[in-house]
Amino acid sequence: MKKYPEFRLWKRVILAVLIFTFFSGCIQKKPLKIAISKATPNYIHWIRQADSVVQLVDLYQVSSDSALKILDECSALLLTGGEDIYPGNYGKTSDTGKCTGFDRRRDTAEFSLLQKALALKMPVLGICRGNQLINVSLGGTLTTDIPSEIEDAGIHQCEDYLHCFHVVYLEKNSLLRSFAGCDSAMVTTNHHQTVGKLSTRLKVNALSTDGLTEGIEWIDPQGKSFLLGVQWHPERMKKSNPLSGSLANELIRQAELFHKNH
Repeated sequence: MKKYPEFRLWKRVILAVLIFTFFSGCIQKKPLKIAISKATPNYIHWIRQADSVVQLVDLYQVSSDSALKILDECSALLLTGGEDIYPGNYGKTSDTGKCTGFDRRRDTAEFSLLQKALALKMPVLGICRGNQLINVSLGGTLTTDIPSEIEDAGIHQCEDYLHCFHVVYLEKNSLLRSFAGCDSAMVTTNHHQTVGKLSTRLKVNALSTDGLTEGIEWIDPQGKSFLLGVQWHPERMKKSNPLSGSLANELIRQAELFHKNH
C-alpha cells in the first residue's frame, strides 16, 4: 500500500497537538489562594461572595513555622478580628488590666506573617484587630480602652455587637475612597481599642464622627504592596454596602494581580 507524505504530516500535527494539550493541562498555574490569619464562617462567606472558587487557608490551625511556609503559596493575607493585642507589644504593659483577653501565640504569628507578606509585596487587608496589628507592627501604638481614655467618645462596642453601628467618613485622596466610591457610610462596629500614635509610615483613610481612626493605609505606596486596614467589620455587613463588598472585591483584584506576576 502506498503511503502518502501528506498523511504522515497530518499524523505528526495531530500527535503534536495532543502532546501540547496534555502538558499544558499539567502545568496550569496554581489556583488563587488567600491566607486568613484566623478564619470564621463570616470571613469565608464574605470573600467567597467576591470569588466563589478562591482557595482559603486558615493559618491559625497550623504552627507559626508552617504558616510562614504556606504563605509562600498564597497571593494575599487577610488579618482578621479577635482578641486584644498584648499591650507589651507597643510599650504599654501597665495597661493589661484594661484589656479583655490575649492570644500571645496569635500575636507572634501574625506579626511574623505581616512582615513576610510586606517583604514579598503581597496584598494585605486588616480588619478590626488586623487594622490595629498593622499599626503596631509598623511602630505605632493603640489606645487601650476607648471608654476610659477618650472623653466624649461615641459608641464603638455594644453588648449586641450584631446591631452596633456608626458612620465613618472617608478621607479625600485615599486609596480606600478611590475604590469604595463613597465619602461616608454606615458600618458595623465592635471594638474598645483604637489606633493611638499612628505609624509614621501610615496615614488615616477614614474617621468616625468623634474623630477616632477607622482606617489606615500607606502614606507613600510607591514600590510597596497593597496595604489597607479598617476598624469596622465588613464581613458582618451586606455586600451592597460600599464599605463591605468593595473591600472583598479589591482584595480579590489585588490577589489576582499578585498571582499573575508570581
